Amino acid sequence: MNSFPVNPEKEPFPYPSRVEDQYAISVGKFVFLGVITFGLYQLWWSYRAWRFFKQKQDLDITPPLRALFSLFFQWPLFTRIKDFSEGEGYTPGFNPFLLFMASLLVDLFSLLPEPFFLVSFLSVVFFIPPFKALNYAKRQCHEFVTIEQTSFNTRQLVLIIISSLLWLVMVAELLL
Repeated sequence: MNSFPVNPEKEPFPYPSRVEDQYAISVGKFVFLGVITFGLYQLWWSYRAWRFFKQKQDLDITPPLRALFSLFFQWPLFTRIKDFSEGEGYTPGFNPFLLFMASLLVDLFSLLPEPFFLVSFLSVVFFIPPFKALNYAKRQCHEFVTIEQTSFNTRQLVLIIISSLLWLVMVAELLL
């Protein structure tokens, strides 16, 4: 598969890319999907980020396991994203370790009784700086295609519908 840059002023990458086409969504959509899916979208995003680095850097890793065990791999992912984005000219203003610790701390709120466990849904906030940095770097790198996704795709819409129903059940349970 030949890949072409997002920026038409750049020369196309001269040979097929190891990296599949990348899709970029807005921060608002990322936060919405993170909250509506009870934080599961962050796992999906982590999987996609690890898969991207596996392809780009030819890493010998298993992205699904890294996402599943994100407790152990979130800090290294944030660090890898920071390094990659700096290489593409981004000036990330975040500390990967502090974001990891803050996210972990907020996730611990999920162990609290209702309604206090709802605070744990705010953990998506700590994914925003790496999310923005990775999207920026993908847009700047001309080794693969980055596609701006302006609307929700079919999988995301199905996820939104199912998650909305679960939210309705949870809210009804909290009110009764």
